[in-house]
Amino acid sequence: MSILPPSRGKIVFGLGIAYLLVQFLYVSYYNENRRFDNLITTTTQEYFPSTNPVPITHLNLSGIQTMFYNNIQTKETKDKNLLTPCPQTPPALNGTMRLLVPAQETLEEVAQQLSWLRFLEGGHQTPLDCQARYKIAIIVPYRNRLANLCSFLLNMHPFLTKQQLDYTIFIIEQFDDGLFNRAMLMNVGFTEALKLHDFDCFFFHDVDLIPENDRNIYSCPDQPRHMSVAIDKFNYRLPYVDLFGGVISMSRTHFQLVNGFSNMFWGWGGEDDDMASRVKAHDLNITRYHPDVARYHMLTHAQQKANPKRYEKLYSGRKRFKTDGLNNLEYRVKALKQLPLFTYLLVDLTSRRS
Repeated sequence: MSILPPSRGKIVFGLGIAYLLVQFLYVSYYNENRRFDNLITTTTQEYFPSTNPVPITHLNLSGIQTMFYNNIQTKETKDKNLLTPCPQTPPALNGTMRLLVPAQETLEEVAQQLSWLRFLEGGHQTPLDCQARYKIAIIVPYRNRLANLCSFLLNMHPFLTKQQLDYTIFIIEQFDDGLFNRAMLMNVGFTEALKLHDFDCFFFHDVDLIPENDRNIYSCPDQPRHMSVAIDKFNYRLPYVDLFGGVISMSRTHFQLVNGFSNMFWGWGGEDDDMASRVKAHDLNITRYHPDVARYHMLTHAQQKANPKRYEKLYSGRKRFKTDGLNNLEYRVKALKQLPLFTYLLVDLTSRRS
């Protein structure tokens, strides 16, 4: 039996200790990085679409059935009950917003450009480090404006995320090719959104309007709020004092109180003024942010065909406030898809055409 000299024994013993220490540090570092990777790595998750057929003449969604999600949002990593409420004014706001332009006017390209964001299914986001004060739904009536929709999604998601909001974007497309009924689509969006989530307030948002100031906060208002006060197309001035269109926000309670929008405005114009009349008739006030804050860029688009009966419907509207709106809404959902960037509804309104 050989015995190592004392000096060599100490060296071997020291090397053994060093080896065990290195192993311990490696395992700890590996486990810690695996935990960190689970929080920041982006993975691909496949979405299986509805079996409802979608005509090829409508919004083509096939290219965005597979999108990027972040593990932070697809897995509950924090107990929401332990989070403190988000501040009334998020700290990262600086009063500006850079207009983002899609590299290509396709939903697939927009998804790639927004792959750095985290999404829950259906265009739903929540802040990670605080508890959002409200749940809001962005209702967007849509038909044949793909270029506008791409720009809208590319800009609105970073804008709303920066404001630490719990939000979902809904795109409501009219199925038929007849006159467009923007107001009725917004009623449908309100009704269908509440079947999916318990929203506190709703933003009824034209697809061609992009906010220019991140301090234009999309929070739930105490009174109905006209958001798009200053639009570049109108030299950042209100075209008329009682304007209540473009982008408006109302609480769920107030929207139900006024019975939603009228369903009778087919073609462009009139429905916003009718809603303003409904608000005033129920002793509510239209509020606005300062024009320096409530600034919007209007995207280019073709002019829609005007509603020839808009003034007639508008002047007789007061008689129908209680009978024309949410309580007599008729439509048929042709497709409902919860996609990464938005919840999509294709709806048939033809049964109500007049």
